[in-house]
Amino acid sequence: MCRHEPECPSYDAVDREAARVIADHHEQGWSLLCNGVVLFEDTGELLPDGRIVAPHRPGVVRAAA
Repeated sequence: MCRHEPECPSYDAVDREAARVIADHHEQGWSLLCNGVVLFEDTGELLPDGRIVAPHRPGVVRAAA
């Protein structure tokens, strides 16, 4: 359970990525958030209930020539 004040968003909340990082492994490309979400550097996620969230990087916007 989260002990932060204010409490971190739960893993099923829309803003789940706003939870605090409690373990950071940049060398391996992932971080563990307080709500149990494993966040990967490609923006993919593994939720505590086993569901996978596909990477969701914003698209590249190119300037008009």
